[in-house]
Amino acid sequence: MIPILNLTVFTFFVILSTYGFKNKLLVLFILASFFLAIIVKNQINKIIVFQYLLALFVFIKLFPDFYKAVTYSTKWQEQPDDIEDVVFKKTPNIYIIQPDGYAGFSELKKGYYNYDNSEFENFLIEENFKLYNDYRSNYVSTLSSNSSMFSMKHHYYNNTKANNKELYNAREVIAGNNSVISILKKNKYKSFLLLERPYLLVNRPDIYYDYCNIDFKEISFLARGFEIEKEVVSELEQSISENISANNFYFIGLMRPSHISVNKNESKGIKKEREGYLIDLEKANQSLKEIVKIIKEKDNNSLIVIVADHGGFIGLNYSLETGIKQIDRDLIYSIYTSALAIKWPDDVPPYFDNKLSTSVNLFRILFSYLSKNESYLNYLEENKSFALIKEGAPYGVYEYIDEKGSIVFNKKGK
Repeated sequence: MIPILNLTVFTFFVILSTYGFKNKLLVLFILASFFLAIIVKNQINKIIVFQYLLALFVFIKLFPDFYKAVTYSTKWQEQPDDIEDVVFKKTPNIYIIQPDGYAGFSELKKGYYNYDNSEFENFLIEENFKLYNDYRSNYVSTLSSNSSMFSMKHHYYNNTKANNKELYNAREVIAGNNSVISILKKNKYKSFLLLERPYLLVNRPDIYYDYCNIDFKEISFLARGFEIEKEVVSELEQSISENISANNFYFIGLMRPSHISVNKNESKGIKKEREGYLIDLEKANQSLKEIVKIIKEKDNNSLIVIVADHGGFIGLNYSLETGIKQIDRDLIYSIYTSALAIKWPDDVPPYFDNKLSTSVNLFRILFSYLSKNESYLNYLEENKSFALIKEGAPYGVYEYIDEKGSIVFNKKGK
């Protein structure tokens, strides 16, 4: 029986290192492997040798992952004040619409984008949106940017491995019990997560939203998050009609305009990548217009925020070049520049205009406005942008853009 148990234990760790710690099929696989070992017990010695060899090959990968899971800390998400107990004085329905990779309005006009987006910008202005031209993200990717935004805190790529480009446990932070969703629930908001693609869900995080339009049953265990596409516009329209009497929070994730190709071998070259991005930008504009019109028709006195997660990386050959040290101002801003447009339900508080600079502080500022409590602005995070650099400089996290918007290159920490 001891060899059989050894077989089962090693099978467990092999699959664990490959598929992660939350795969529900693990239990079934372990049971199946146990009974299979009994059936083939005459060949057990050969199988054990094979299992030991297989376990040896994956041990190098398993141990760091296991150590990270055991030692992972959420301390970085702790708030410096009592904002998690904030009480809203205003309770409009809140719509956070995120077009992936939508560059900021000021940067679109110049640099490597060099694009006239005035038709869409004029539409937003006519719909009473305020455009924040110099807004940018604090981090490079969707996961790193949104995990910081929903935590209202910097993570500085905490506990990120050298062979990884994402914050550990980021999807759990974004879709799970983060500070933003916790605050909204305490203020009696019903929360909706509407996604075009399941990118934020592929490792099956514990979803803290009241509703998500994508079920885990629709997602393959080996999915990368782009295999299915949902129609969020019509679902949003129906959802608003069905929940008009409640206080609602919507996070609507759109996959366009996205960004240039990820890998070097996929790139079509700087010129072609720009052309493809701009085609998708216009498609994103159409989706945003539809959503804005639906909300205006059904819920006009609401707070609508169009906010991107990062830029489109135009000017680079492929997006993984963001891990290579850059010195060109326009290239660096091409990475971080992000669209921000807000339709406030009443007059825009004048003291906000110089506060809305980066994504990490977005919700703290919104909650300060909703609670009519300016004291929460005393604990804003630093409006700096960071990158995880792997080439062109010693590996580490570097500050790329400082509080004033100037290009720097300062290593963070050790």
